[in-house]
Amino acid sequence: MNLDSHKLLHHLNRLNDWKHGKRIAPITIDIALTRACNYKCVYCYGKLQENECKPMTWKVIEHFLDDCKSIGVKAVSLVSDGESTCSPHYINAIQYGNAIGLDMALGTNGYLLNDGALEKILPCLTYLRFNISGAYPHSYAKWHGVDGKYLYKVIDNIKTAVRIKENFHLPVTIGLQMVFIPEMVADVIPLSEMGRDLGVDYTVIKHCSDDEDHRLGVNYKDYNKKDVLAALRKAETYADEKYQVLVKWSKVLSGGKRSYSKCHGAKFIPQLSGSGLFAPCGCFFNDKYKKYHIGNIVETRFIDMFHGERYWEVMNELSSGTFDAKTMCGSLCLQHKCNEFLDEISKDIEHKNFV
Repeated sequence: MNLDSHKLLHHLNRLNDWKHGKRIAPITIDIALTRACNYKCVYCYGKLQENECKPMTWKVIEHFLDDCKSIGVKAVSLVSDGESTCSPHYINAIQYGNAIGLDMALGTNGYLLNDGALEKILPCLTYLRFNISGAYPHSYAKWHGVDGKYLYKVIDNIKTAVRIKENFHLPVTIGLQMVFIPEMVADVIPLSEMGRDLGVDYTVIKHCSDDEDHRLGVNYKDYNKKDVLAALRKAETYADEKYQVLVKWSKVLSGGKRSYSKCHGAKFIPQLSGSGLFAPCGCFFNDKYKKYHIGNIVETRFIDMFHGERYWEVMNELSSGTFDAKTMCGSLCLQHKCNEFLDEISKDIEHKNFV
């Protein structure tokens, strides 16, 4: 499993259509079913992206999933800027999306899950990811902004998920994700060990994205401190034949910098806010970025947005020479690895036939 790259090369037809200037459907869409969240994580990018909330009813969600299938979207992941398990519709959304042929995924803090919910959703998910950055009650409370006792319930829910997967021989991948800032270094190794002991498939340790104004205060230079690098390398040693520890090295060591200016990736993997807002990227959910807002699925069907001119005006603006991803949006976004690749193949390079 490679979570520090992209999978665009597995979608050559769509990639080729994009290369020839055709209008393409996204491959994956990230969406939250609500902006509500029962946690207050210190690294939360969503709190920087407040926008007018329009609660999503089941009918809105059902229409969205139908539209995704209709235009050729292959996967929908319930992540983005809210905790989707706070929505009363998340189980129905996962089951329905799976039933109509979409790959479905859920990223969650895991607190609101229970045996009944897990039995319903696990057969319908491609992956279930638990977001967890604290290995001890005191650090869990510090990083996630909740009572440290929440950790015990989340661990129980992870154990239940693993048990259900094993009992029913389900193909779903279950993993832990640590959104890592250097101050969390003491939790890196215990979390890696915890994942192995719980029987999940992987633990991924990823950077923390910050916005262009650095409002989360991430110091990317600190990722290169000796003790931080040593902890990350040691964490990888807990992997075995059944369990992976995946450090997103390319982003952790990037210094928060981009090598490209144009954003092509949003055409392949856009994001929707839990308010229903469709902006091409989570960096642009805030109302101050209204020039990049395409519409809201509570008010307008997604399929109508996709076939409308506004959708393509915004997407093409991001990949034009007037937009600079290095200075005009947050760091190391969801589309980052796709953008590195798409930027490279979009260039007219010399001697390209001498491979």
